[in-house]
Amino acid sequence: MTAAEYAAEHGLQRVGARPGPITYLKQTWARRDFAYTLAKSRIKARNQANRLGMLWEILKPTINALMYGFIFGILQGGRRGPDFPAYVVVGVFLFEFFSHSMANGAKSIIGNRALVQSLNFPRLTLPVSVIIQQLLTLAPMIVVMFIYVLILGQTPKWSWFYIVPIVGLLTLLSMGIAMICARLTVHFHDLTQLIPLVTRFFFFTSGVLFSVDNLFKSWPWLVTVYDFHPIYQVLEIARGAILDERTFDPMHWIGLSAWSVVLLIGGFFFFWQAEERYGRDN
Repeated sequence: MTAAEYAAEHGLQRVGARPGPITYLKQTWARRDFAYTLAKSRIKARNQANRLGMLWEILKPTINALMYGFIFGILQGGRRGPDFPAYVVVGVFLFEFFSHSMANGAKSIIGNRALVQSLNFPRLTLPVSVIIQQLLTLAPMIVVMFIYVLILGQTPKWSWFYIVPIVGLLTLLSMGIAMICARLTVHFHDLTQLIPLVTRFFFFTSGVLFSVDNLFKSWPWLVTVYDFHPIYQVLEIARGAILDERTFDPMHWIGLSAWSVVLLIGGFFFFWQAEERYGRDN
């Protein structure tokens, strides 16, 4: 009997072997405590490195909203639309979650080289821990976001509870993007230099700082194109639920749900197919 036959008879697999997708998901779920602990440790380490700690998670989007909102508010003039300050706050705070998920997800494998090469565990745990980390960071940010919109003249309403499914869909979308970027940066390390440019491109083109309907009303075809933009869909649904005198298109829910499911499933299989290569390509 050969060594390979002996291993197969006793259910032994080589280190780093890729299991089937269902087994892979089960193995990842079994290590959910590891993913959660890893996420919490990263937050703690990051906060200890800064004097203001967790407060920076609130200050950064606040400063961005003030700075970019002021600049774009002046540039747009009468095309800003109603409730522009609150409009920008909602856009900036929610976009922070997506941008950090994408950037940190891209480095989730190559940034944990020693861990990947020394321990046998499903590598999917690493991008999952990144999303958990961003969710833990987002929770206080959502509270502060609602405080800001109250200060800016909005009144509480039941539609604010839509933030729960909105964040849920945004999480699925971000998870799919994180898995795709995690694999791509393993194969092409130089992509880590482009990720900040990509996130900045999305920041300035996703309707975070401007009303698509007002700014592009002379180009209705471009407004129609934006209706298929997943980040724009997230922001429009959130603003429709949070801000007064705004409505949101039910089709945005359908479009965002489709984007989230497709990217999550596609991202998972794209990531899973390279499971055996991660430790070696690093």
